[in-house]
Amino acid sequence: MDFDRACRKMIKDKQLIGAAGEYLVLSRLLARGLLASQAPRGTRKADILVNPLDGGRPVLIQVKTRLAQKEGDWIFSKKIESMREKDLFFCLVDMRQLHSNIYVLPSEILAEVTKVQHAAWLSLPGKHGQPHLDTDMRTVSNKFPFEVPNAPVGWMDEYLEAWDLIN
Repeated sequence: MDFDRACRKMIKDKQLIGAAGEYLVLSRLLARGLLASQAPRGTRKADILVNPLDGGRPVLIQVKTRLAQKEGDWIFSKKIESMREKDLFFCLVDMRQLHSNIYVLPSEILAEVTKVQHAAWLSLPGKHGQPHLDTDMRTVSNKFPFEVPNAPVGWMDEYLEAWDLIN
């Protein structure tokens, strides 16, 4: 089965997309000599638990995977804005290509960008000039369609495969 056909099949089952992203992140962590495992299902805040073998600090990772969303967007709920912990990281997995990219972001950075992005979006007029209504949905992108303070086009590039942040 070719990659495009496999992707179309996975779109039908979002749990498969999420699981694929988690296993991809796990494989990258293990290949770097980090002791990592899936958190028990339903664990709050974490999909993956990491305990470096060299005695470094343990960390929690939440994985967000996209496959068929529009260019550059990962979807979050409003609670992302309050998730600011030194031991929490987000791995944003882009599986739209055969060789998937993973952005490794500290929770403090992701929370702040998400908050600022949403405020910037609210300040803009809607399609017909009306004010945007506040919503609990948040988006994160490497290329927002409007100016976002502290998140210019390409702001996520420094976090692409930035596994050293976790060590």
